[in-house]
Amino acid sequence: MTIYTRTGDQGQTSVIGGRVYKDDERVEAYGTIDELNSFVGLAGSCADQAKFADLKEDLQQIQQELFDCGSDLAFAKVDERRFKVTPDMAERLESWIDRYEAENPVIEKFILPGGTELASLLHVCRTVCRRAERQAVTLSRKAEVNWEAVKYLNRLSDFFFAAARTANARQQTPDVEYIRSGKVFRN
Repeated sequence: MTIYTRTGDQGQTSVIGGRVYKDDERVEAYGTIDELNSFVGLAGSCADQAKFADLKEDLQQIQQELFDCGSDLAFAKVDERRFKVTPDMAERLESWIDRYEAENPVIEKFILPGGTELASLLHVCRTVCRRAERQAVTLSRKAEVNWEAVKYLNRLSDFFFAAARTANARQQTPDVEYIRSGKVFRN
């Protein structure tokens, strides 16, 4: 099997049901999801098995679901019967967020992304996820999409925020508050 096909040499690529230019909004959206998936894999590989077995398992599940999101956004012509992202996936993320947040110290102000290496990588995941979500919304204004995939990305960025804070908390590394922040979080 060869990895190269030469079918994209003229600046187009295949999506489910057709071909589009490589800078098409659809390709930008699922390409950013692919980028996010790579960062999630990196974060998982940096997570110590003893301290973060639960997080490593969650991240691997998320990687599977990111493929589902990308697939759902890759349809040239929407076929709802083939969508993979369902409402229960975002709901499950909410339960994971609640579980991690229970470990985190209370915050009232914005925090700087950083701390431990793992927390920093999870913050990178959060920001790339936000970009993927924005691109999916842009796509939705021009084409029909599975809105459950957009909702999943929205919740996923919240998950990465909570998980990054837990990564710091489990390693006794405090979050650093943004010094000019007002109180923005309610307890």
